[in-house]
Amino acid sequence: MATLNDDVKRFIVQALACYDTPSQVAEAVKEEFGLVIERQQVAVYDPTKKVGKALSQKWRDLFEETRKKFLNNISDIPIANQTFRLRALNRMFTRAESVKNVGLAAQLLEQASKEVGGAFTNRHELTGKNGGPLEHRVARLSDAELDAEIAKASAAMSHDGHQ
Repeated sequence: MATLNDDVKRFIVQALACYDTPSQVAEAVKEEFGLVIERQQVAVYDPTKKVGKALSQKWRDLFEETRKKFLNNISDIPIANQTFRLRALNRMFTRAESVKNVGLAAQLLEQASKEVGGAFTNRHELTGKNGGPLEHRVARLSDAELDAEIAKASAAMSHDGHQ
């Protein structure tokens, strides 16, 4: 096993806190520091794993702080921004159009349309008649009136063949 200085350890802990896999981190350490380490050595720096249970408090604190920042700050991830995605789609569309790839250009137009139209969100908008606001009525019924409404609805359902 390679001996790691604090800079390398910090790099490993922060990468793992950002959900990089031990294999990805080992490769990144090789690129960044010129050190060849095994993914098993990397895994020791993840306090959420069994092999990381002996990790010192210093590295645990760094892991938790980095993970918290990572999860709460999507602005650091450009592709999470709609404007960034639309600019990328626009570049791809321009390229597809210039090489006369009509099929790809059409797909990219559709993708951009969905992006702008909110097709990739879980928001649903409900409206009333003719797109107007929903009516909010609160009925204050006595028990007898409620029983009568239920009986009427049941009779209508039976008549329509729903029961």
